[in-house]
Amino acid sequence: METRIKESINNPEQLEKLYRADKKSFEKSFFSIYHEIADSKIAEFWKARLEYENQGEPKIRIKKSDVLFLIITCLITGFLIKIPQIFDIGLDDYVFYERNAGLIVLLGLSAYLFLTKNKINYKQLAASIVIFGISVVYINLLPSNRESDSINLAYLHLPFLLWCLFGLIFIDFDMKDKYRRIDFIKYNGDMAILASIILIAGGILTFITIGLFSVIDLEIEKFYFDYIVIIGLVSSPIVATYIVKNFPAVTNKIAPIIANIFCPLVLITLIVYLISILFTGKDPYNDRDFLIVFNFMLLGVVAIIFFSVSGTSVNKKQRFSELILFTLSIITLIVDLIALSAILYRLGDEYGFTPNRTAVLGLNLLIFVNLILIMIDLYKVGFKGKEIKTVELTIAGFLPIYTVWTFLVTFGFPLIFGMK
Repeated sequence: METRIKESINNPEQLEKLYRADKKSFEKSFFSIYHEIADSKIAEFWKARLEYENQGEPKIRIKKSDVLFLIITCLITGFLIKIPQIFDIGLDDYVFYERNAGLIVLLGLSAYLFLTKNKINYKQLAASIVIFGISVVYINLLPSNRESDSINLAYLHLPFLLWCLFGLIFIDFDMKDKYRRIDFIKYNGDMAILASIILIAGGILTFITIGLFSVIDLEIEKFYFDYIVIIGLVSSPIVATYIVKNFPAVTNKIAPIIANIFCPLVLITLIVYLISILFTGKDPYNDRDFLIVFNFMLLGVVAIIFFSVSGTSVNKKQRFSELILFTLSIITLIVDLIALSAILYRLGDEYGFTPNRTAVLGLNLLIFVNLILIMIDLYKVGFKGKEIKTVELTIAGFLPIYTVWTFLVTFGFPLIFGMK
C-alpha cells in the first residue's frame, strides 16, 4: 500500500480509489510515509483530511492475535529445530541441520505471514503446504553423501528456493505486480538488519545471564545454549518480521540509512580491496578458496545494491546516492568479470564441468546480465533524469530468473550429475 500511495501521490483519483478500497491500511500506510511525501500539496490535503476524521494521527494498535501468533510460531519453529535432541537423532548420520535448518526457518516465517493475513486464501495455503511438503521429503531422501557436490548444492540452494516461495506468500502470489516484489526486497533488507540487532542484543543478554548464574555457582551454559540460544536464533527473523509489520514508521527509516551511509563505505572498501589484491599476489585464477571468497563477496555486494536502491527510492531524488550506486554497480561488474574469467580459466585448466563450477558459472552469468541492466538504468537515473524506480523494476523483473536457476540447481543438478 505504501508503494502504491507514493506512486499515485500526483493522481488524486487513484488515491481516492486506494482509500476506499482499504481505509485502515491506507491511513496507516499514509502516515508511515508522510515524511517522505510531505512536500506534495496533495499529501498535505490528505493529512488534514485523515487527521480531521480521526482527530489526530492514528496510533498504532497492535493486535493481540498478532502477538499470540508470533509466540505460537516461534515455539513451533523452536520445537522443529530441536527434533534431533527431542527424538535422539544422530546428527552425524542424518545431517539434520544441514538439510532442514533453512527449511524450518522459512516454514516459520511463511506460517506467521499466513496467520497474520486479514483473509487467508486457502488455495495459496494449500499450494504452499504442498511445496513445503515436497521439499521436506525430497531433501531428506537425498543420499547422505558429503562428498557429492550436487547434493551439497541442493542443500545450499533449497532455502533460497523456499525463500522465493516465501516471497510469493508475501506478495499474495501476485506475480504481475512488480512493485510488490520491490516491497518484498525492501522487507528483506529491513528484516535482515532488525534480526541482526535482535541477535546482538540476545548475545549481550546471554553473556550477562551466564555471568550472573556463574557467580552463584550454577552452570547453565549447556541448557541455555541448547534451548534458549538455538530457539532464539531461529525465532529472530520471525520477531523481526513482526516488528516490520507492526512498526512501519520505525522500519521505513532503515533502508535509507543503508543507502546513504553504508553504501559509500562498501564502495570505498571494495576499491581498496581490489587494489590490495594487486600487491598481495593472491588471485582467483589459481587459488580455489580465494575464488570462493571472491564469489561470496560478489553476492554480498549485489545484495547491498538491491537493498540500497530500494532505500534510495523512498526519499526524494538524491544525486549523490544515485551516483554512488552507479559507481558501485560499475565496480561490482568488474568484480563479476574477474570472477567469470577465473571460472572459465579453471574450466579449461582443470578439464570440464563439475556441479560446483557449473552452479557458480551460471549464477555469475545471471548476475553479470543483471548488473549490466542495473548499471544502464542507474546511468539514466544519474545523467538522464530518469526515476530510480526504473532500477527497482529491473531488479524485480529479474527475480523470477534467479528462481528458475535455483530450482534447476536444487532439483536438476543431482540428476544431471548423477548424485556426484
